[in-house]
Amino acid sequence: MKNSILGLHHITAIAGNAKTNLDFYTHILGQRLVKKTVNFDDPRTYHFYFGNEAGEPGTLLTFFPWEGIGKGSHGSGMATHIAYAVPPGALRFWKKRLNTFSIPYEESEIFGEACLSFSDPDGLQLQFIESAANDHRRVWATADVAQDVALKGFHTATLTLGNAAATARVLTDLLGYEFHKEEDNRLRFGTGSIETAQWIDLLEEPFRARGKNATGTNHHVAFRVKDDTILMDFREKIAAAGFNITQKINRDYFFSLYFREPGGVLFEIATDNPGFTVDEPLTELGTHLMLPERYKTMRSRMESGLPKLD
Repeated sequence: MKNSILGLHHITAIAGNAKTNLDFYTHILGQRLVKKTVNFDDPRTYHFYFGNEAGEPGTLLTFFPWEGIGKGSHGSGMATHIAYAVPPGALRFWKKRLNTFSIPYEESEIFGEACLSFSDPDGLQLQFIESAANDHRRVWATADVAQDVALKGFHTATLTLGNAAATARVLTDLLGYEFHKEEDNRLRFGTGSIETAQWIDLLEEPFRARGKNATGTNHHVAFRVKDDTILMDFREKIAAAGFNITQKINRDYFFSLYFREPGGVLFEIATDNPGFTVDEPLTELGTHLMLPERYKTMRSRMESGLPKLD
């Protein structure tokens, strides 16, 4: 199992306003700001990581708050829904909390599990699912969001595709996922290597227009591996299958590779090592602006150019 994909590592999305994004995920949803850094390729933009206390893989939703880039659109060829697992019975609390902040939601079931669907301020599509899985992930509790209702971490990432066949083959043949079940036009795939953050759902919608990546949409989906040795084993396998995959990239808190699957979704594979305490102690995670080595000499200039969060 240790040489397998260990479910989801993180999901990265695009926001339109840094302060609004930060307030929504920390205050309303009760997530911890695990890391406040910058986009390594565009340091004029923050990169926020929201997750549980230690920022464990499988709990991390990250954002590039690119101010002023315009509204994106959900559609074919992208990850369209991010589902969090919540404890049994917690949806009652979340319905009341969403009502308090005038956030509309819809109730449904997905594969027999109760689901609450809503959007963040930018239109990113979120879901809370009451999961019966054996989920021992430590939550981040706040004064308003207690431990017995707090978000556990990811349950499912849903990809919307014109045709799911080629994407399904990538999941099964290259990433080691197995087909689990089907309901209408939804196909579920999972990895037996872990009990949490393990599901990928493919929604097959052949007449859906292509999505546009901008504010309110997902940028990429990252899969988890134990370390960079296993990462490079996957690189060799994916490259041998004919995919254009990047070299290993050092993201300071993990090492990663990127490739685009046939349906159009950008996939990343990311490592557990070295983790988020490499440059901040656990008690101080997210409290400082942490910069990659190549930008540290420009700190004062970069801090003055980033959007204000107060």
